[in-house]
Amino acid sequence: MSKSFQKQVMRTSNARAKNVLATLFISLSAVSANAFADTSLSIEPYKATYTAYKWGDDVGQASIELSQLGEEKYSLIYTSKVSKFFLSDKRSEHSIFLIQGDNIVPSEYYYSRSGTGPDKSLEVSFSHQGDGKITVDNGNAFEWDGEFDNQIYRLDLAKQLAKGETSLTYDFINYRGQRRQYGVEVVDNETLKLPYGDLKTVKVKLIRDSKKRETFAWFAPSLDYALVRLQQFKEGEEQGDIKLKAFEML
Repeated sequence: MSKSFQKQVMRTSNARAKNVLATLFISLSAVSANAFADTSLSIEPYKATYTAYKWGDDVGQASIELSQLGEEKYSLIYTSKVSKFFLSDKRSEHSIFLIQGDNIVPSEYYYSRSGTGPDKSLEVSFSHQGDGKITVDNGNAFEWDGEFDNQIYRLDLAKQLAKGETSLTYDFINYRGQRRQYGVEVVDNETLKLPYGDLKTVKVKLIRDSKKRETFAWFAPSLDYALVRLQQFKEGEEQGDIKLKAFEML
């Protein structure tokens, strides 16, 4: 094999890998569900860790941790760290929110990303005074009309799946500080073999405006509908596959 051809192959592989690192764990944060003791808004703190696979290789891991800060105040932290070839990607999301009756009320949201390519960060605050306002540190500002942040709408998703709902729609502010809407549809029930073990799951599909990407997620009723697997495709090609490795109630 010529040196010029080797360089071309490496450039192509690195570009594909960079795209994987840039999208794989964004998807995880976009559909992961959180634990409930029952179908009410009684949240049980927990920590879940996941292994990510690409082209059959272990490329990194992610974690989701839900904890209680006070009587009504909670914290949800997502972290991921992956690498492929000479590329790396490290991300974190931190949501602070309130549970008021049956309502999940966003308060603060923080996002950061570092690694290959430019570093990025974002802060979003939700004010509930008066008519309500959403302020983003990139200069965006919106009237708050009940939107969640990029993570906490999944608290309601877990609750609704536990109740047997099969079609849902959520409005939220994404990690870029933009208003977005996702649909979630239940498509099947499956038993999965995972690093964690065998689990019966509910499989859902994330519905976006864009048709280029397809994202499927599996949630386990026996783990209070926590996310146990995520698989994403772009134009028919698998972008990544994330599977539950460990789960513990805190």
